[in-house]
Amino acid sequence: MTDRRRLQVPVHIPFVESLGLELWGFGEGHAELRVDLAEAHLNSWEVAHGGVLMTMLDVVMAHAARSVHSHQPDQGPGVATSEMTTTFMRPAEGQLRATGRPLDRTTTLAFTEGQVHDDMGRLCATATGTFKYLRGLPTRGREAKTLKRIEPTGDDSAAK
Repeated sequence: MTDRRRLQVPVHIPFVESLGLELWGFGEGHAELRVDLAEAHLNSWEVAHGGVLMTMLDVVMAHAARSVHSHQPDQGPGVATSEMTTTFMRPAEGQLRATGRPLDRTTTLAFTEGQVHDDMGRLCATATGTFKYLRGLPTRGREAKTLKRIEPTGDDSAAK
């Protein structure tokens, strides 16, 4: 794996950014995301909403699928989720850490797994997912939209 400090997320995804997900590891068949839960992340029981956990799992598995093509998060092909199965084990609270890894791949597909742990190290949710490798978004009567990459800033001041 490349780093144990916060990394720049390579692709502009407004939804992921609004959740405050941070990329903490990428490379060699591994990815790691973290988030400090805030009130906006909670359900009516005041624990992490299942949608937050599913988003973390989706994003971390996608990054894991991409990590086999490059050691840099801003390089390599994009991916699109084809299928995802999630299992919830326990309520998630505090800082959450999601890890993902590829299980297998073909030239066009990646098969992955992911886990979310709470700040006590307890397993809160797991998932498996299938991702299709893409060079850009499909078109339907419009110009092809290439995946927008964010350039790394090299600024370590945001590292925790």
